[in-house]
Amino acid sequence: MDENTKNMKSQHDKIEQERELKQKQADETLHKLVKGIDEHPHDYRTYYELGAFLVELHNYTQAEELMMKALGLFADRSKKAKNTLLYGLGNVYYSAGDFDKAIEQFSKVNDDKLKFDAYMMLAQSYMSKDDYKRAVVFALTAQGMRRQNPDINYILGESLIALGNFKEAAGFLDAVIKADSKNGKAYFERGLTAMMNDEDFNDYFVKAKEYDPKYFEKSKNRLADIEKFIKAKQK
Repeated sequence: MDENTKNMKSQHDKIEQERELKQKQADETLHKLVKGIDEHPHDYRTYYELGAFLVELHNYTQAEELMMKALGLFADRSKKAKNTLLYGLGNVYYSAGDFDKAIEQFSKVNDDKLKFDAYMMLAQSYMSKDDYKRAVVFALTAQGMRRQNPDINYILGESLIALGNFKEAAGFLDAVIKADSKNGKAYFERGLTAMMNDEDFNDYFVKAKEYDPKYFEKSKNRLADIEKFIKAKQK
């Protein structure tokens, strides 16, 4: 066996070991969460936690069934339980890519402690449907609750870029960078707004590449599109 073949085999064995370890850990967590429901059948949180883990495993059908069952058990007993499970079911649909159903569930959440998260997920759901105007409406509502939150300001920045409001987008992205100085995605998007607003932009892209090289590589084709747009505009 030559050296290259040995290295390839070693790498394959390592990947297989990591996969088996992750599977073992997932099985143990799943067993623990199922046991939690058996031991505490009247605690809605055990259902929510198992449903959230099933979403992590991309087992959306079982997650939906579990959340629906939990809603049937707890919705009439506790407002908090009902709202938490509605939010959980919305996350199931969002993760599965069924954004209309996700919006339906998030819209039903009326618990004060979950309102911010629900509005943020509504904004993300509308973004995923390319309905950026509605995304901005819900994101602004959430932003009114937590003005410095970098996640909601990033959503606003992205949505406003999609709508062509580059100056407004820049302000929200600056807020993201101020709160999270190593957010590579925010630096990249801020660089795009700088290009469109005729500002210096190179430093933003340098930091974007430094802090989030994967996002930079995935998104850099957008730079060429914007450069073409700017040149056409100048002509």
